[in-house]
Amino acid sequence: MKRLSFVLVFCCAMGSGPAWARLKLDDLASLWPRASITDKIDFTNRMGKAMVALSPDLTREYFMRCLEETANIGDTRNLTLSDMVRTCVSLHAQPSSEEP
Repeated sequence: MKRLSFVLVFCCAMGSGPAWARLKLDDLASLWPRASITDKIDFTNRMGKAMVALSPDLTREYFMRCLEETANIGDTRNLTLSDMVRTCVSLHAQPSSEEP
């Protein structure tokens, strides 16, 4: 009984740890909609810190909005999160039609 209790506690503690749930660039984009908000915030924080050097507008808020919109539009079956991040960066870099 003690062994079973220990195994259950160990599995619960290890399964809920951030190292196992952390989203990575090579993960499939289809994981994004099912990921927890904590994992999404962690991922967008990392992307914002990495990309803000390219442009001050590439913040975690931008990536959260862009990734949410990108994941919910179309078929992301074959895309990775890296593909979606590149898409968000390229969408940001495109000049708007309002500029003269």
